[in-house]
Amino acid sequence: MISFKPQRLTSVLALAFDGSQLEGVVLKRTNGHVAVRQTFSAALTLDPLTADTELVGRELRNHLDKNEVRERHCIVCLPLSWILSIHVKIPDLPDADVASFLQIEAERGFHASPESLAIVSSRYVASDGEKFATIMAVSKQNLDQLETALRAAQLKPVSFSIGTAALQPVGKTGIALLPGVGNAGLQVNCDGGIAALRTIDGIMETEGAQKRLFADLLAREIRITLGQLPEAVRNDLKVVRVFGKSDLAQRMATDIAPRLSAMNLEVERIERAATESWGKVLPNDAAATPAMALGARYLMENASPFEFMPAKVSAFEQLATRFKGGKLGAVGATAGAVLLIGVLAVAVHMIIAAHYESKWSAMESKVKDLQDIQDNIKKYRPWYDESCRSLVVLRKLTESFPEDGVVSAKSVEIRDQSTVTCSGVARDKQSFIKMFDKLSAAQGISDLTIDQVQGEGPVQFTLNFQWDGGARAN
Repeated sequence: MISFKPQRLTSVLALAFDGSQLEGVVLKRTNGHVAVRQTFSAALTLDPLTADTELVGRELRNHLDKNEVRERHCIVCLPLSWILSIHVKIPDLPDADVASFLQIEAERGFHASPESLAIVSSRYVASDGEKFATIMAVSKQNLDQLETALRAAQLKPVSFSIGTAALQPVGKTGIALLPGVGNAGLQVNCDGGIAALRTIDGIMETEGAQKRLFADLLAREIRITLGQLPEAVRNDLKVVRVFGKSDLAQRMATDIAPRLSAMNLEVERIERAATESWGKVLPNDAAATPAMALGARYLMENASPFEFMPAKVSAFEQLATRFKGGKLGAVGATAGAVLLIGVLAVAVHMIIAAHYESKWSAMESKVKDLQDIQDNIKKYRPWYDESCRSLVVLRKLTESFPEDGVVSAKSVEIRDQSTVTCSGVARDKQSFIKMFDKLSAAQGISDLTIDQVQGEGPVQFTLNFQWDGGARAN
């Protein structure tokens, strides 16, 4: 007898891409435990997104052969820089309507069309009962490029997912911080789901053989990220978990601890995956890396959190599913009845199809016109906003600065076209105060606060304010 049930994988190759760095681990499941067969890391010379897929596949294959990796089935931890995310509040809706609401929000929130994105969502409920969701998306073009390169490397990809979601499962409230190549991955969990997911760039600088960590910048970006979350979510966050066994992870945990303590956050170092989420499933010395955690989760649960790879069901699997409940003898005995029922079903279907085809012919032209109108609305909707709000904010900010150049801006960051952060330099405090007074009196600006002021002359400053002038000020 042949079993038509798809076989669950007992071993897998888990890969994690981070810039030019590749991390790999081969895992095998045996009697409820996961054993680590091989681990390796390599520096890539080709970018999987921009280089020719055949060349990328050849480079991957060379690294795998060099480390004597024979496993073909692989799962991939996608780089966090590939993942777009938006945070939305879910109104009081029936559960059946929430999916449609999130689909509409994804269409509004992402610049690319939903058809070109692989989209997943994570819902959670804050401590005050409010419901929220984080919608995450990855370009299908990037996924197709990566899958083609993996197949060129003679691999069989079975899952594309988020590594930090495996390191810190959604049921565990807290902040996950994962040191990377010149950056850090940040994931904020509220009980039941992901509240924020982003990459913090520019936090490290190479000085000779040493790497300098900008702990102040990292702490500031964490504070900004938390400031964008609802207060009920922020109040539940008590711990920041820094994952990894490297010296960089140790230095990051040590340097940011005093800075985060002012935010009532405790820093916790996680070096081993077994002690964090897996207990005795993984060996005690298994490193807390995205590839290790995602590979173990896939082998134990036969699934990955937040799957971005579309399900592919072959014709053989469809046939197997259809007949999996019976035996070959029963199938032969009922074949005649099944055939008769099929013939009757086809006849009824043809009659119904003919009836509705005549109705369709009468309305086809009107439906086509409506479809064309809807396509144009979707195509030109992002360009219809005539308020130019970002330009208005920049103009209002420029008018508040003196023309003699004694106060100048170094950077301006506008979020959601309403939250503005401006950093700059003033010749002296008197010049800064004059500019601040003029900006606070400007129409359309509210909640103007000073985030940071350093020095006597020159004076370095950072301002935050809310822009609510909108189109009225234009």
